[in-house]
Order: sequence, then C-alpha cells, then structure tokens
Amino acid sequence: MKKITAWAAAATIGACAAQADSQGVTDTGIVIGSVNDLSGIFAAVGVPAVQGANLYFDQLNEAGGVHGRKIRFVVEDSGYQMPRAMQAYNKLLNRDKAFAMLLSLGTPMNLAGFNLMDPKGIPNVLPLTASHQMLNEPMKNKFTAFSSYHDQIQAGVSYLADEYGATKICAMYLPTDFGEEIKEGAKSAVEEKGLSFVAETTHKPDETDFVGSLSKLSAEGCEIVAMALGVRQGITVVGTAQKMGLTDIKFLNSTAGFLTAVAAVPGGVTEGLYAASGWQDLAARAEEEAPAAFIAAYEEKYGETPGGFALLGYVAAEQTVMGLEAAGPDLTSDSFIAGMETIQFDDPLMGNMISYGPDDHQGADAVIISVVENGQWKMIHKN
Repeated sequence: MKKITAWAAAATIGACAAQADSQGVTDTGIVIGSVNDLSGIFAAVGVPAVQGANLYFDQLNEAGGVHGRKIRFVVEDSGYQMPRAMQAYNKLLNRDKAFAMLLSLGTPMNLAGFNLMDPKGIPNVLPLTASHQMLNEPMKNKFTAFSSYHDQIQAGVSYLADEYGATKICAMYLPTDFGEEIKEGAKSAVEEKGLSFVAETTHKPDETDFVGSLSKLSAEGCEIVAMALGVRQGITVVGTAQKMGLTDIKFLNSTAGFLTAVAAVPGGVTEGLYAASGWQDLAARAEEEAPAAFIAAYEEKYGETPGGFALLGYVAAEQTVMGLEAAGPDLTSDSFIAGMETIQFDDPLMGNMISYGPDDHQGADAVIISVVENGQWKMIHKN
C-alpha cells in the first residue's frame, strides 16, 4: 500500500506539473498574477509598483502583445495579512490559472505561496521583497530583481561604521522573516568588522509609539540602527528620534524603506536617513533620458509623479516580457524560464546591470547606499 500511495502521489504531482506547464496561456493571451499590498502597511510600495507594471503592460498590449498574446495582469490585495494572501494565491493559481506570479509583495507571503507554486512549477518572478529566501530550492522557477536584504544591510552597516567610526549596532524590526533577515544582515556586518550588536526591539505592524524603544536603544549606546518596519513606522521612528534629540544615531533602511515619498516628508523629518538598496533613486535622475521618458508616461496615465517602486513595477513587467519574447511562440514554463536566463542588459531605469543565467536567478548584485539630503535621496556609495 505504501508503494501504491507513493506512486499515486508522484503521479498526481506529475499531472499537476504537466497541467500547470502552460496554464493561463492561450493563442491570444497570458494570465499573470500578483498577490500585493494595496491597503496595508506596505501599500506605499504595492500600489505604485502595480501601476508601473500596468503602464508597461498597457503599452505592450496596445502594440499587439508578445508573440500575438496580450497580458492580463490580475492583482489581489492581501493587505499584508497572511490569511488574505493565501486566499489570493489560491484564487490566482487555481481559479484564474495564472501562468506566473509577478511582483508579489512580502517575504512571509511569498514563502507561503511557494507551497502552492513549487509543486506546479509556477514561476515566481521579481517579487517585492529582497529576501534571500526568494531563491530557496527549488530555485528553477524563482527570479529576483536585485541584492538581498541581508547583503544590503550588511553593506550599509559596514559603510556607516567605517564612515563614522561607529561600533555599537542595533536593530528595530517586525518579528517576521523580513525582520529576521534585516537583523542577521546587521549581525553579519558586526562579525565582519569586529563591532558589537548591543540591542534590538521588535514591533507590531500597527505600532505607532516608539518613544520607549528609542529610549532603550539610546541607553544601550546604539550608534547605527538597522530598520525593518512599515513605511510609516520608519518615518515615525526617525521623526521621534529627532524630537528626542537622538541626533547621533544613524538610522538605516533597506530597499523596503527606499521610497521617494520617505525622502520628501515635509519639514525635513527624514533628513539624514540612510538606505541601502538595489537600485538608484528615480527622482535624483529625473533629467536623464530613460527616467524622464518613464516619468512623463506615468504622469500622463496616473496624474502623479512616480517614485522608485513605480519604476520597479515597470522594469519588472519589462523583464518578464523579455523572458516571454525569448521563450518564443511555443510558451511553456520551461521555455519561459530558459528565456529569462538569457536576459543581460544595462538597465538605464534602475541604474544597474541586469544579468540572469542558468545558475544565477538574481538580476542585479549591486548595493547602492543613499542618504536623504534636502528632501531627496542622494547616492553616496555603490558596492
């Protein structure tokens, strides 16, 4: 009976994989799904990213699509809540029959989604998380856009320690996979540089009062604080630290807090905030040809000026279409994956070299360190 059961399970998995190999693909269309945050603590990331992707897909579809197929981009809102995220994954993969997932937001949400995607071989493409776990085995069906949270924070802490002679490192984070990776990145820099990790505080997603936590970190002598918080929370932390007179502490965000809106908070609230990210800020390059064209197109469509995550949504859609083009008209999961592995180009929008290969599913490797000066992110170092 055990042998029969094992054979049946293997046959079922094989059948699912075969069925999923070209699910969501017809002669005229391709369904691509996304589980995103359109209403929760990372809506400031998810909403513009989805709009950026839709801008590219609309341009593509108006031009006839890719190999005669138009893209239908189906987005479900998780509100950055796990139960809603799993409902969304189930709907997109089993009802909508998504061929691939794109720009899905959140480390814990993506990790849970792998349980549904991996058995079917569904590609998970350029999620809105920089967790190194996005390339967990099986890696074949997974692609990420840029350097990991771990590498970003390790590089950022190391740079700031060298720049200011700081030795006492701390962390403020959500107790999730995202937060744990930020903390571990800080600890890696501590080990590399011979520094001291002296304190940490954990926070709930809806927490808004950080006076007590900052008092604790100040008492411990923290000089650099790596943050893994919601967008508004990160702003509140640095604003509260200013009011408390904690001007000697350097606060460091990762990609998750590297938003144009964060730099532009009125009153200079975030002045002096650092971020270690996987791309160059858009606003700082607004006069360059490619960023200027993107900004103009986005403003025409949405009536607002785009930030970095709108740019990420656009380039993620663009790279997905590059993979679809390289896959050829006979589209399957395997041909798409092989197509993605051929992409190599210097991206003028991200300001980064993008390169994928059979053994390399991370598009960009650079870590770019920026600081808020006069309401704008200024690049100060590139690893």
